[in-house]
Amino acid sequence: MPITVNLDVMMAKRKMSLNELSEKVDITLANLSVLKTGKAKAIRFTTLEVICKALDCQPGDLLEYVAES
Repeated sequence: MPITVNLDVMMAKRKMSLNELSEKVDITLANLSVLKTGKAKAIRFTTLEVICKALDCQPGDLLEYVAES
């Protein structure tokens, strides 16, 4: 998939664990894990908003387009 999720990168920059993020955004560990590993097919804007707020970042910090060769 040409869209890459950089959630793990932002979490590392903010020194935040998956458990801590899960508590802050009220999203299950399982759902965050799916997003973090890039297996998610979609993300709601409301979910993206709360994650960006918790990590103090922009949506572009979490999502990246990588062209397929």
